[in-house]
Order: sequence, then structure tokens, then C-alpha cells
Amino acid sequence: MNNLHILNLAAYNRPEITESKNKEWVNYGVDNNYYQYIIDRYNGSATNNAIINGVVNMIYGKGLDATNSSKKPDEYAQMKSIFSKDDVRKTVLDLKLLGEGSMQIIYKNGKVYKAEHFPRQTLRAEKCNENGEIEAYYYHYNWDKIKPSEQPKRIPAFGFGNGKESEIKIIKRYVSGFDYYAPVDYQGGLAYAELEEEIADYLINEVQCGFSGTKVVNFNNGIPDREKQLQVKDDVLGKLTGSRGEKVIVAFNNNAESKTTVDDIPLNDAPQHYEYLSNECVKKLIISHRITSPLLIGVKDGNSGLGNNAEEIKTATLLFDNIVIKPYQELLTDCFDAVLSVNGISLNLYFRTLQPLEFTDTEDIVNEEQREEETGVKMAKEDLSDEDFDILLDELRGETISNRWEEVDAREQSEDNEDIEDWANSLIESKQENLEKKSIDSKKSGFSYLDKSLYKVRYRYAAKYSSDNSRQFCRIMMARTSRNIVYRIEDIDKASNSGVNKSFGHKGKAYDLFRYKGGPQCGHIWEEVLYRLKSKTMKKDIKNYNEVDDIPKTYKPTPRGYKDAREAPKDMPNNGHHPNWLK
Repeated sequence: MNNLHILNLAAYNRPEITESKNKEWVNYGVDNNYYQYIIDRYNGSATNNAIINGVVNMIYGKGLDATNSSKKPDEYAQMKSIFSKDDVRKTVLDLKLLGEGSMQIIYKNGKVYKAEHFPRQTLRAEKCNENGEIEAYYYHYNWDKIKPSEQPKRIPAFGFGNGKESEIKIIKRYVSGFDYYAPVDYQGGLAYAELEEEIADYLINEVQCGFSGTKVVNFNNGIPDREKQLQVKDDVLGKLTGSRGEKVIVAFNNNAESKTTVDDIPLNDAPQHYEYLSNECVKKLIISHRITSPLLIGVKDGNSGLGNNAEEIKTATLLFDNIVIKPYQELLTDCFDAVLSVNGISLNLYFRTLQPLEFTDTEDIVNEEQREEETGVKMAKEDLSDEDFDILLDELRGETISNRWEEVDAREQSEDNEDIEDWANSLIESKQENLEKKSIDSKKSGFSYLDKSLYKVRYRYAAKYSSDNSRQFCRIMMARTSRNIVYRIEDIDKASNSGVNKSFGHKGKAYDLFRYKGGPQCGHIWEEVLYRLKSKTMKKDIKNYNEVDDIPKTYKPTPRGYKDAREAPKDMPNNGHHPNWLK
């Protein structure tokens, strides 16, 4: 009996949540490393991996959006800045894979600046306070290797910080009896994910070794010492195992009674046995993840009974979307709403869907906002995607004016406006010092022919008429305006020549953004903005409004399209269309 060694298959353990008197954090799992157990089941089980990846893609879809983005462009721009696509996508994966997602909330000047993904497996909850609240989480990069002398970093939970330090926002489902950690929604399927791994390991071993536990070689001529046993074992395995192992054994014996024997350990119907186990694992994992049809993960089941495949996929998708995907999306958007509320931002957030429009139930939709949320199709139909627009608008990035400069005035464009130099001279006067030898050191790309040494002139996109259905170009431009971005006249002309809004140009001609802004029926205008160099000038007293000195009148620059820039296209003839637009 002492020469018989038995290998036990890995046992499946449910998560144990324990508090230690000498530790401030709560352990998750027997070895405080249960998250790694879940990650291993994700990496080791082909079915589990495929299902989780598919569900994550369906939850995230085409990314986070808001149905009222055109009504609240400033808030929408802030939301996009706070939640990056990459951070949201990673958080969605953690939420599905680990049962919880976490984000690090970073503050700046008392407002939320960024919400970044934080790996959930690196955090452990602090013991609840007397009100049952978790006030903080402890961070360590690898809890499996933490030393007794190490002290993990304490990070306040969302709402328990001082408004300056970073906080941790946890996203999880409520599960009765689990105050500190939420189990994954496929908890019952983890045993089958592990079984699928064991089957895969066995079959790989069978192929590689060809001699894995189905035969016993007996040497019936006495038991040699330990060293000799290991030598004989190595010789036999070297000869007989592997895909190229020898098929014939040549043995030399003293007599028939002491001959070498090879005995089979029978496994009746082995192929059918492992096929049954594999199919059982797939079925149980599909059930545990609440997959409404095997076809959603590419598995054909001939007994589905939902009609042809297209009908089955459509029916299964609608059901799966309602009972699995949307609850996850609502969990995420509720969390994002809580973060945005710190900045006073209120948006109707949703995830744009990946599924085809014909797979979406639109029968009971009552308004356009609901239609956008259900179908993921923006109310204002655009020819280009957000990514395409970002590439196209590279020519119109604009600039934010440094704090060396101060805005003095802004005005709508008008042919009746006084010229730029008179405008500047009426509002700005130079300080009493020698100015001739002191000019502004500005980059060549930052200079405009409308500028002088003491002032700059830029253009700002502004709304003359508000609209709930602005074009994508206008929404982007107004979002930039909310971030104090302005443009040189040269920037606007370059973007026009590069093809921004070219679809509105008559018969393929370049579209003049300075004159016609966002296209026919657009309600936006260009504002002309005057900046003064704070170190060399000061604002004039309103009593001296007509006084002009210090800045010589060397020229009176007037940009092309000066008259049209202050007029919204919807106020123009033909609502901004080309005179021959119907021809």
C-alpha cells in the first residue's frame, strides 16, 4: 500500500467571507484569494470564457451615450471626459466576470475630474461601521503574496472621502446575505467550468502521454530500492509514453512466473463518457449564465423548438436583452449617475446596442428619446460616426487661451461693427512703459493675422437659437465652447478646405464654415472674442470708451465672410441652402 499514490482532483469551494480580529479588512475565500479562483475558471473553461466575453460585449454595446446630449451639450461633454471608453469597458468586464466592478473617483477643485477603472480583485472591503456601511477598501496588488508585515493602502469608499482624495465606487448587485462581496451571477456554474478544465487537462494528457492511468505495468521479481524504482519508471515512461511511444514491449524474464505484466484499468465507453461530460458542462454553464438560447453563443441545439434559426435568435435575443443585459446596464448607469451628480450633471444615460434594429422591440415606444435609448440610433441622424467626426475635426481643434490673456469683450459679427482696431482701442489701453522692445513670444501656429502685440482676436461657436435636435457637428462644437475653446480665422478656413461638413457644399464644392456654420437650418453663429495681454494692458474706463491711443491704426483687418459669420443659417435666404440647391 505504501507504493500506491493517488492524485485527488481539485475540490470546488464556495466563497467564505471571514473577519479577523487583527485585520481591518474582510477576507474573501479561504485563502483570501477567491477572485483569482474565479479568474482561473474564466481562463481555463472555453465555454465560460466565450459566454462571459459575449455578455460583456452585449452590455457595453457601442458605448455610453445620453438621449438628451443635444439638450445638454456641456454636461454631455463633461460626462465623456469623466468616463473614458476604455475605463467603462474594463469595468463592465469586472462586473460580469467577478460579480463586482470598481472605479477610482478622482477629484479636482471639489468636482469629479475622472472615473477610472480599478481592478476589483486588488481590493478588500473594510469592516462595516455601526450603520452597516463600508467606509473604505484596502488595496494590494496581489493578496496571495501579501506579507504579515505589509499594510495595504486604505482608500475611502465613494462618499466617505474629504472631497480631495480619491475614492472607490463599487458597482454590484444586491444579494441577500452578502454584505461585503457579491457572488457572481453564474455561481452555480463554476463547478462545471472547473470540470470542463479537468476534462481538457485529461484529454491533453492522454494525447501527450498516451499512457495516463489506463494501464499498470507490474514487475513481479521483487521490490528494488527507491532509486532503482525511479530509474525503471523513467525507462518505461520514456519508451511507452507520448504520441510516438513504442507499441511493442520487449521484456526479458528469468522464468514465466516472474514475467513482466501489463494490466488494463478499463474505462467502458470512454469516448461517450467524456462527450457526455463535455455536453453536460456546456448545458449547465448556459443555464447558470441565463443564456436564453445556445445559438447566442454559437451552439446549435436541434431540440430548440423556436422555429427556424433566425426566428429563434431574434426571440432569444429580445428575451436575453430584457432579463440579463438591461439589468446590468441599469446597474452601471445608476452608478454613473451617482458620480455625475457630484458635479450637478443630470443626463439620461444608456448603452448603445450592438444588436440589429430588427431585433429590437419598438412596438410600445412612445417618443424619440425612448426610441434612441431602445435602438441606439441617435435622434439626429448623421452620416458619420463619432470616430469619423473626431478625425475630420482634427483640422478644427482650436485652442484655449492661456491665463496671460484676459477676455475683454465678445460680439456678434455685423457689417455695422466698428473695425477690430477701433474695438480694441476703445476697450484696452497700454500700461506706461516702453513697449517697442517688448513683444509677445507666440508660436507661429498660434498667430493670426487679426492679432496685434497687445491683443488677440478669436472666434467662438455660439447658439443664437436653441434646438433639441442639433447636428453632430454643432453638438461637438458647443461642447468645445463649454471648455473655453476658441479658433483663429485661419483654423476655420483650413477646416473648410479640408472637407468638414462637405456634404452641405453645392455639387462637391468646399463648404464655408465661417459663413454657413453647421449647415442649412443651423441656429448657430460665430462670436468674435477680444483678448488683452494682461501684463501690458488694462481695461479702459467706460467713460473713456471713445478714447483711442497707444495702438496705431496701421490697418483695419476684416476677415472674409465677416457679414455672414454673425448670421445663423436659418435666418439666411433659403435657410442657408445654396441658391441652386434644388437644381
